[in-house]
Amino acid sequence: MNREVEIHVVDALADIAADDWNRLAGENPFVRHAFLSALQETECAVKRTGWRAHHLILKRGGEFAGAMPLYIKSHSRGEYVFDHAWADAFERHGLRYYPKALSAVPFSPVTGPRLIAAHHEDRVLLARGAIELTRRLELSSLHVLFPHAQDVEALTDAGYMLREGVQFHWENVPGDGYASFDAFLATMSHDKRKKVKQDRRRVADAGVTYKWLRGGEIDDAALDFFYDCYDNTYREHWNAPYLTREFFGRIHADAPDSMLLVIAEADGERLACALNMIGGDTMYGRYWGTREFVSGLHFETCYMQGIAYCIEHRLARFEGGAQGVHKMSRGLLPTPTWSAHWIADQRFAHAIAEFLDAETQAMDQHIEELEAHTPFRKKT
Repeated sequence: MNREVEIHVVDALADIAADDWNRLAGENPFVRHAFLSALQETECAVKRTGWRAHHLILKRGGEFAGAMPLYIKSHSRGEYVFDHAWADAFERHGLRYYPKALSAVPFSPVTGPRLIAAHHEDRVLLARGAIELTRRLELSSLHVLFPHAQDVEALTDAGYMLREGVQFHWENVPGDGYASFDAFLATMSHDKRKKVKQDRRRVADAGVTYKWLRGGEIDDAALDFFYDCYDNTYREHWNAPYLTREFFGRIHADAPDSMLLVIAEADGERLACALNMIGGDTMYGRYWGTREFVSGLHFETCYMQGIAYCIEHRLARFEGGAQGVHKMSRGLLPTPTWSAHWIADQRFAHAIAEFLDAETQAMDQHIEELEAHTPFRKKT
């Protein structure tokens, strides 16, 4: 660990060898070279949309030893950790909050490595290097969203403040996993099991059936249908979608096995679709949309079909996406998530630290209350 250390900034992942990046990034599909490159090269995450890449690269003795995906942001959209109150406070005091520095996967509230390195020491160096860059660029603040536990430790050592959140994740049983979907349902309390069965029966009685398409099974027509559903979901909420059809085509071309489409059909026509991403033993729920309303369709398409796929294919974990206490009744349990923050102005840093201390206590209590309402049978 005593070889000369250098930290560089690059504005395009094309400048970094994919094999070097992926060797340290691991199997999480959202931090793989293909995913982050596609976001930039299809112009979804570029300066025009408020995401200007300033990725950090750490080298030891001239060799690639670590990286940190980093962006200069001109807004807080597409992040899923909300700091609008902080921005408002800065503006009320006549200070500029934007631009700010952000380490995250654009538009993706999924946990994963943010300090991409093999050793704790190098993760700390990257975290400190990001602070130095933030100072040098005279930015208001630096934020790291949804980092892995090993990153949280390094960020704490580097002087960041932590913010706790919660998502809802499903866990397979250790070993070979649940023997079947019915075996999973059997672990739920009577009332919750009955409700799940009723919801599933309503969908089946409406004539809805499902297909799972992964990798090479996904053709252009399936991707087109998914994108129509995805686009429609955003338009219904009066927003333009963050991601383009070209982006999803790139991901399917470059990393096909990372993509799973759950397609609902009725009367021979495609009705709804959910996109999940898979990496290693984990599946991540991402986007969904439908052409018409069917009672129970959302829960079945996004959650129950996802759990069924994980059971059948021996996946250990299903991260159901951001927010949603309603997911608990489907067997997804509250799981703490973290973000880390560094504020340049010490007056605001102290105020935010006090806020985070109080918020963390409230979040811990909230999670404890949620855990008390588990959908699973109590063990005797």
